Amino acid sequence: MGQSSLLKNYINGQWCLSSAQEQIPVDNPATADVLATVPLSPVAEVDQAAQAAASAYREWRRVPPMERVQYLFKLKGLLEANQEALAQLVTQECGKTLAESRGELQRAIENVEVACGIPILMQGTVSEDIARGIDEFMIRQPLGVAAVIAPFNFPAMIPFWFMPYALACGNTYLVKPSEKVPLTMQKIFELIDQAGFPPGVVNLVNGAKEAVDAILQHPVIRAISFVGSSPVARYIYSQAAAHGKRVQCQGGAKNPIIVLPDADMEMTTRIAADSAFGCAGQRCLAASLAVTVGEAKEPFTDAIANTAASRIVGNGLDTGVQMGPVITAASRERIEALIQQGVEEGATVLVDGRSPTIPGLEKGNFVRPTLLQDVPPEGEIARTEIFGPVLGLMHVETIDDAIALVNRSPWGNMACLFTNSGAAARKFRYEAEAGNIGINIGVAAPMAFFPFSGWKESFFGDLHGQGHHAIEFFTQTKVVVERWPKEWSRQF
Repeated sequence: MGQSSLLKNYINGQWCLSSAQEQIPVDNPATADVLATVPLSPVAEVDQAAQAAASAYREWRRVPPMERVQYLFKLKGLLEANQEALAQLVTQECGKTLAESRGELQRAIENVEVACGIPILMQGTVSEDIARGIDEFMIRQPLGVAAVIAPFNFPAMIPFWFMPYALACGNTYLVKPSEKVPLTMQKIFELIDQAGFPPGVVNLVNGAKEAVDAILQHPVIRAISFVGSSPVARYIYSQAAAHGKRVQCQGGAKNPIIVLPDADMEMTTRIAADSAFGCAGQRCLAASLAVTVGEAKEPFTDAIANTAASRIVGNGLDTGVQMGPVITAASRERIEALIQQGVEEGATVLVDGRSPTIPGLEKGNFVRPTLLQDVPPEGEIARTEIFGPVLGLMHVETIDDAIALVNRSPWGNMACLFTNSGAAARKFRYEAEAGNIGINIGVAAPMAFFPFSGWKESFFGDLHGQGHHAIEFFTQTKVVVERWPKEWSRQF
C-alpha cells in the first residue's frame, strides 16, 4: 500500500470512506516507509456502526448456535489460507519478526476454533424437583452489542481473544483497532466479508480517542474489551462502568522470572532471552525482571549477557533476524530515557542497546537488547513497565525472598520460575501472586481454551478473555422456575 491508500471502515456489511477531518500515516517501524493512511473517525461513525450492530442483533441472536458457528468455521479456513500474507502484514506495520507474526496468527485461529464449540460451551443447567412438581433451570443468552478497543502490539491475535466468542454467543460486534497498526484488521475484515456474516453483525471503525470515548458512552454497546497500558485500562474501565457496561481491561505488567541454582542454565537463558526480547519486549507477558537466587547469579548473568549482546536485530521480514524495532520513534525515546533513569537510580548497564546503527535501516525505531544489572528493588525502574527490550537483573538469597519480591509488586500479570525442584515449583505456583504462572516457561501465555488471567494492577474486571471466561462475559444468565399443575396437563 502507498501513502495515498486511505483505509476504510466496515459498517453494516459495506466498506465506506470515513468523513474524518484528520488522517494519520501508518508507518513501517523498521524502515519509516508510509504504508497507508488511517482516518480518525468521528463520533457519528461510531454511532452508525453501533446502530447497525444493534439492528443486526435482533435477528443474529435468533440464529441457532450450530448455524452461527458455520460462519466461524468458514472464517477459520480463510484465516488459515491467508495466514502467511497476514503475518507479513503484521510484521510490516508492527515490526516483529515473521516467525513471531506467524505465531500470533496461529493463536488467533485457535480462538476461532475454540469458539466453534459454543453449542456445548453455552449450555445451561437443569435441576428437577427443587420442590414437588417444580423444576428450575438456567440458560445463557447474549448481551447485545459488544466492542473491542485493541492495542498495537498484537493486531491480529488480541481482537480474537474476544470477537469469535461474542459472535458465537449471539452478540454483534464492533472492532476499533489501534490507529498505529490498522492494516492487519483491514485485511481480516476482507476475510470476514468473504465469510458472509449478515450485514451489521461485525463492524470495523478506525479512529483514536474520540472514537474510543464514543464507544465507552454509546447506549447500545453493552460490553467492552480492552488490552493496553494500566493507566488507559483504568480509564476505560471506569468510564465504561460509569455508563453501565460490562468491562474487561487487561493492563500493564512488570513480569519477573526467578532463576534457582538448580535450573538448567542453557535452557533458562535461551527461554529468558526469548521472553524479554521477543517482539522487542512489546508484549504484556514479556519478562522484564530476572531475579537470581543464591548461586544462580554468576552463571545466569554471564549467559544472558552473551545472549543479549549477540541477538540479531533488523527488519523482521529478513531471514535470520531475531528481533525487530519498537513501534514508534517516541517509544524508542521513552525506552532509552527509562534506561538512563535506571542508571541514575543505581543500576549498571551490562549490555547497552541504545542508539544502535542498523545498516540500511537508519530511520528505523531500533533499540537493541539491554541489560540493567543490580536494579534497586525500591527504585522506580523496578516498578515501571518499560515495554521494550530491556531486562533488569536483581538478586536475592532464597526462594522466599524471591516470592516476597514478586508479591510486593503492584503488578500481577505473570511470574515464572526456573528450577528442577518439584517442591520449589509447587511452592512458587501456590504462593506467587500473579494470574499467569510459568514453570520453566518464559511466556506463560494460556491456550485459547484457558482464560488469559491477570491480577492486581494488571487487570480491571472480573472475567478475562478466552475460554469459559469469554463465554461468561458475553452472555447473561436467566433462571427459570417452572411448575405445570396436573389439571393443566390434562387439557392437552
